[in-house]
Amino acid sequence: MVEMKFFLLPLLVAGLAPAATLPDAIGAYQKTATSQPTLEDRPVWSELGLKASETATYENGAAKFKATAYQLQDTTASLAAFDWLRSASSTHSPVANLAAETPTNLLLVHGNYLLEFDGYKPTLPELDAIAGELKNVDHTALPTLYLPSENLVPNSERYIIGPATLHRFSPGIPPSVAAFHLGAEAEMAVFHSPRGDVSTLVFNYPTWAISQQRAAEFSKLPGSVVKRSGPLVAVTLSPADPDLAETVLSRVAFKADVTLQEHVPTLRDNIGNLVINAFVLIGILLCFALVAGLAVGGVRVWMRHGKENPDADTLISLHLQ
Repeated sequence: MVEMKFFLLPLLVAGLAPAATLPDAIGAYQKTATSQPTLEDRPVWSELGLKASETATYENGAAKFKATAYQLQDTTASLAAFDWLRSASSTHSPVANLAAETPTNLLLVHGNYLLEFDGYKPTLPELDAIAGELKNVDHTALPTLYLPSENLVPNSERYIIGPATLHRFSPGIPPSVAAFHLGAEAEMAVFHSPRGDVSTLVFNYPTWAISQQRAAEFSKLPGSVVKRSGPLVAVTLSPADPDLAETVLSRVAFKADVTLQEHVPTLRDNIGNLVINAFVLIGILLCFALVAGLAVGGVRVWMRHGKENPDADTLISLHLQ
């Protein structure tokens, strides 16, 4: 049964990945052809919740480039795909919070979309136009990251959301120990040392009790060095530099932000303003009564002097006593 699931996985991903929406033109370039991108490591794409994908060729005379769009299940999946597909030699691009570029390529995240441009780097207005064509964009906030930045190998970060990405990036940790069914997610990075690089993972669990239980299970792995901080469990396996491993783990710390809903006073809370507004209301009512009285009196005077019968506006008395 398990073998059948993995056999059907490529078909499942292919069936869930119809063409995404890329515009007919990007700047002076016109779309000339579309195709489905080649998807390697399909179990990872399936775990990232790939919904749609498209590769399009754009031409402007002799110049041409390719653009690829991946629509994923949410922003966390797009972060994981971005870390995975980013070139090791790329640098940060200012066009987006999650964007990396090489001299000829650009990779960026827009919500739950991952956009890749090969041979051309669109300008900001062109990127805005492309973003306007994308459908069902998810702008959920990205997860908080806890790995330190000192000694970090550039572009070595990976985000892990399930067994497939764990097997792809850190096969030494069994999925049963990570326990993704309990709501775990993890970030991974490599830290450089002259004695050898150290790969470290930080698992984030929903509760402190779960993390405490999982830390005990991680500690049973051969060669593991484990630290728990709140709902976080940091682990490295058989580090080449134990001192660096201890340093990295010591810098992983959970910091809870507590926000109190404080009452912000407004003008309505000032008793002086309340008294002033009461007098203003009384003045408005007095003016209304004065105007209404003058109007009624004026109408009665007009009816008395403007008609032949001077008793035309007299009041009717019922004499009920």
